[in-house]
Amino acid sequence: MTPSNPLRDESGSTPLESTAHIMNRISSQLGNQLTLVSLDGRRRTAPAPASASAPDLVVVGHGSRDPRALATVTELLERVRELRPGLTVRLGHIELNEPLLTDTLAAATGSAVLVPLLLGRGYHVKHDIPEAAAAAPHLDTRVAAPLGPHPLLVDALHERLVDAGWPDRLGRAGRRTAGVVLAAAGSRDPDSATDTRRTADLLAQRLGVPVVPAYASTTAASVLSVPAAVRALAARGRHRTAVASYFTAPGRFATQCADAAPWIASAPLGAHRAMARLLLHRYDQARTDATATTAATLVPPRQLTSA
Repeated sequence: MTPSNPLRDESGSTPLESTAHIMNRISSQLGNQLTLVSLDGRRRTAPAPASASAPDLVVVGHGSRDPRALATVTELLERVRELRPGLTVRLGHIELNEPLLTDTLAAATGSAVLVPLLLGRGYHVKHDIPEAAAAAPHLDTRVAAPLGPHPLLVDALHERLVDAGWPDRLGRAGRRTAGVVLAAAGSRDPDSATDTRRTADLLAQRLGVPVVPAYASTTAASVLSVPAAVRALAARGRHRTAVASYFTAPGRFATQCADAAPWIASAPLGAHRAMARLLLHRYDQARTDATATTAATLVPPRQLTSA
């Protein structure tokens, strides 16, 4: 049973009919100021509209056979364009959907920053994307860090849970009996699991209840499937368990994990405004970071391989 709310209109055009709506608008207004504050708390200069010399932003999605995924990513890119007028924003997929990353890079000129629409350090981030950049010698390229872990992801996860029915406030009894499974895709790379655990820790701090990371694809004995994580929480007396969808878009894995939810399951992160801000944050970070991966630092490219 997977009672969850559909993605709602986040444009602010719906009437403010409740305290939750008012708080969401306040959160949105405050969130727009996050780009003016660095992670160490110091104020940054407000970003100007992109100039003609600014590198293109190439958002690198994984790709999916589910048509909802491409629609969701397209909507997310529109949010990015709204936040940074004048910036050239392109899309490239590693596999399964067009445009493929290799074709996107072949059509680009000048310079580009590749930002993975991926949530942790896995094979695609470490190998496929940098090698695709290296295979485009006509471009001056940089490869940004993946999206996670980051507090903006926790903002999106929290709001998606509230949309699905998570209480705005949990009393003492609720904190003793509730828990969350953070459902991710899974990877053979241990760094990816580390990143997911870090996000789970950040979400647990936000919610005040245990958050257990679990995976749709379990490739090692040390990781839990979503049903196993639900059982582990139940064994600790956490019978009111929600599944937080740690996926960028709808698809088979997200649906499979939601089906294992004993209580509520949140929607994927999708085109949440925090996701758009985070893509731009990673773009800006890669532009100014002297240690960002460039094509010149890579080994000779080879054929792209899927994880």
